Amino acid sequence: MKQHQPGAVTSLIDRECVRRLLTSEDPDATLVFVRGDCVVLPGAEVDDAHKGLVIARREDLVARVPESGLTDQLLDNLAHRLDNIVRDLGA
Repeated sequence: MKQHQPGAVTSLIDRECVRRLLTSEDPDATLVFVRGDCVVLPGAEVDDAHKGLVIARREDLVARVPESGLTDQLLDNLAHRLDNIVRDLGA
């Protein structure tokens, strides 16, 4: 569990959320921010109500993963970038 420090900004997207997206068995997995939570959905389940909440698709991030595989540092970096996207969308 994350501890809240005074003045610290709480992340909306964390490494585990990114890990779930990248390790999803669904090749069309999509990261959606719904009611304050990061949710990984099959692309076919992203309906009109969720389209504006799409943060990233698995295929968009796979190219950023080196052959050496996932590391906590890589996941944290991707989570930070995706967190900025969520904030830009007004979450």
